[in-house]
Amino acid sequence: MIVFKYLIREVLKAQVAVLLVLLTIFISQHFVRILADASDGDFPASLIMTLIGLNLPYLVILVLPLSLFLGILLAHGRMYSENEMVILHGVGVSEWYVARVTLILAVINMLLTGYLSLYVAPWAEERQNQVLEKAQSEAGLAALVQGRFQASPNGRAVLFVERIGKDNELEKVFVAQLPDPDDETGVANVVVAKGGRVQEDSFGAQQLNLNDGVRYQGSPRLKDYQVLEFAGYNMQIKEQQIDERRRKLSALPVDELVKVEGAEAVAEFHWRLAIPLAIPIMTLIAVPLARVNVRQGKFAKMFPAILLYLGYFGLMVAGRKALQDGIIPLYLGMWWIHVSALFMGVFLLGKDRPIFSHLSGLFTHKKVAA
Repeated sequence: MIVFKYLIREVLKAQVAVLLVLLTIFISQHFVRILADASDGDFPASLIMTLIGLNLPYLVILVLPLSLFLGILLAHGRMYSENEMVILHGVGVSEWYVARVTLILAVINMLLTGYLSLYVAPWAEERQNQVLEKAQSEAGLAALVQGRFQASPNGRAVLFVERIGKDNELEKVFVAQLPDPDDETGVANVVVAKGGRVQEDSFGAQQLNLNDGVRYQGSPRLKDYQVLEFAGYNMQIKEQQIDERRRKLSALPVDELVKVEGAEAVAEFHWRLAIPLAIPIMTLIAVPLARVNVRQGKFAKMFPAILLYLGYFGLMVAGRKALQDGIIPLYLGMWWIHVSALFMGVFLLGKDRPIFSHLSGLFTHKKVAA
């Protein structure tokens, strides 16, 4: 029991450290992308932290298997380099026992990742779609950025506000209304006003109420232009109804996904299972790869191990794409990738065991006798 707790504790400590570092890197990169979209006016800045939180489950799904893989390499590599593992083997603790203990931690990670992949991540993506839709349906003032040209929610006008006051008053507003597509004359309006306000009626339609300004109306095809000074001017900037964002298969709950027919739905289902199933398989590969001697150091096999992990992950991405395109039969799915990796893990883990050497000797003997 002491050895069991020690092996679990060492791997868990290394995994948590790696997980925190990787999450910090991934979240920082994602924060920069979301911040750039918010600065472009795609959604209000108040939604930045909400969107980061909704993307967190998907980031954890990608990082958690890698953190366990690197945690095993770091913990076991340190134990080999400091002769701790040699002492354990000397008192009867086999590498297969170490692998079985580590597999317990791998199964826990697999269950957590599977729950996130099958249920939490699709819910988070659907929730993200709803949040962005709600942001588009809210008052236009929330999406306005002072000092920047922006398109109106209905795409029929371009707005520029020099300053937004404390009482949500707009100061020095410029609006260019695009011609109506159904209007053959193509009349456009350019409105310049000293101030204004965005208001929403009970039906959800938004209007821009301007005051003290001038409207210039005309068409590039005609030479006559009309100039109108006004004390009050209203224009609609958002229709009553908005279009729903296109739902992806990745946002469907698993019980609805299995009912969808087609190669894309099958590929999405296998992808949700692929990363959790890869965790115990990669554990079988990581345990023998962590075996180093004192002269090599604990990081001796880190680089080839990472290349092997990236190769496995890249093969899953390619398998998903091939499944979507119909290159691979649907019944085969992505199981062939996991079975191949499982054979590799069993080979690496059992090549030094007596039973494996006995079977290999029988095969070699038969080959020579032939």
